[in-house]
Amino acid sequence: MNTTTPGSNPHSTASIAGHPIHPMLIPFPVASFVGALACDIAYKVSGDPFWPTASKWLLGVGIVMALIAALAGLTDFLGDRRVRALSAAWQHMVGNLVLVVLEAFNLYIRIDDPADTIPPLGLTLSAVGVVLLLFNGWKGWEMVYRGRVGIADGVETRQ
Repeated sequence: MNTTTPGSNPHSTASIAGHPIHPMLIPFPVASFVGALACDIAYKVSGDPFWPTASKWLLGVGIVMALIAALAGLTDFLGDRRVRALSAAWQHMVGNLVLVVLEAFNLYIRIDDPADTIPPLGLTLSAVGVVLLLFNGWKGWEMVYRGRVGIADGVETRQ
């Protein structure tokens, strides 16, 4: 566990040279899950069998990268009790767990489709996943800008 000095910000436990790892990793699942939704929409419009294949790959990459990002995020969450004291941290964590389960189910319903189509539920799950990404990103922002998680001591932020 981190030892903290009075008045200091909650620090990121998983970091490289003082730079938090979790925010370095989250763009990968975000781009992958948004890309999967874009591919689902492109398939719905065009019917081109390329899009379901691309969507499956994006879901798979997004899930793997989300799990890697989750390890860094969980390390930060467990590493400083002040992070665990933030309701936004709990909401961010639970929201991301729900997102990964949802996207794993999304991939599961597509994986053995020999026709290379996107099931109607797949498009819906991709859209719900992107909405969850927005909520989870908002809660991540709240942790950083309001809870000052991972911000170097002495650094001012504008709200």
